[in-house]
Amino acid sequence: MSGVDMFHLHSEYATAGDQEQAISTLMEQIEAGQERCILMGVTGSGKTFAMANIIEQLGLPTLILSHNKTLARQLWQEMSELFPKNAVEYFVSYYDYYQPEAYLPGRDLYIDKELQMNERIEQERFSTVASLVSRPDVIAVGTVSVIYGLNPPEVFQQNHIRLEVGQSADPQQIVRDLVGLQYRRITGEITRGDVRLRGEVLDVWMPSRDDPIRVRFGWDGIERIQVCEAVSWEPLDEIEEAWIHPRQFYMTSEDKFGKAVEDIEIELDERIDYFHSKGMELEAHRIEQRTKFDLEMLNEVGSCKGVENYSRHFDGRKKDERAYCLMAALKNTSSSWMKATSLYHKLVECTAAIIHEN
Repeated sequence: MSGVDMFHLHSEYATAGDQEQAISTLMEQIEAGQERCILMGVTGSGKTFAMANIIEQLGLPTLILSHNKTLARQLWQEMSELFPKNAVEYFVSYYDYYQPEAYLPGRDLYIDKELQMNERIEQERFSTVASLVSRPDVIAVGTVSVIYGLNPPEVFQQNHIRLEVGQSADPQQIVRDLVGLQYRRITGEITRGDVRLRGEVLDVWMPSRDDPIRVRFGWDGIERIQVCEAVSWEPLDEIEEAWIHPRQFYMTSEDKFGKAVEDIEIELDERIDYFHSKGMELEAHRIEQRTKFDLEMLNEVGSCKGVENYSRHFDGRKKDERAYCLMAALKNTSSSWMKATSLYHKLVECTAAIIHEN
């Protein structure tokens, strides 16, 4: 699947009125190498449908940006209906509630961050990244959340398990491999992110899917791979192969993890020396206390609150080097891709203050 054959638009309507001229003009501009093109029109004039036609004709992975979740969901719904055979994904912030961490100097009081995550949106974010690293025909609809940090796409791509019918495989080893991808091994009812082995039947539920996968083993290896209904476990589909991605966005090898911890310790020593040189004893004590607690948690359980603050070390990036985000996954999918922005004048207000931040 490539180029103009990649996207297939399904609609009972055809272009009409000024839509055809707008599509033709935009295609000419894009093919002539113009990087920034504008499609203007009143509400209800069919701008989304015109954009869908351009996506089909160009055959490029596309990122559609909106300035809020409501409009992004509307665009996702419309694109899903127009491209039912392609991967139309939704990528927005998964926080229903978020209070950032804070420090009150007058009281020497640290307030930990509080948050409430939306499980459904987290699933859709997983689905977006999984699609981008495994197939080219992707339309991702998102908000300013797309510029926030993610793991490098190659890490997500390399850390996966591919199962095929007829493959010689040991179910116990597959379970161990899945636990290595941070899946939880359980014996009872499973939820997203769980794996369960009962005899010759392996059940795994990826965070990006609505339905779990059941793998049946025989004497010669994998006999069947089924997509099942989550409650009744009735088979919904028979598939020849399954690409199982990590349970979490953030993955790293043992070697990289150890190197990251060492780098954090080095940076901590540098900052403590800096604060001492400025006579800032309280600040030196605070950063030492907090970072050493985080390091203890990292060494004991592999994570800590606010682990994103150490993303540079875990990614292996240099100081001030830009963080990886969803754009990196798009570039990993294709050397050429298209970005479409809805209500550009509104989105600029959302991104102008944070585009250069980590």
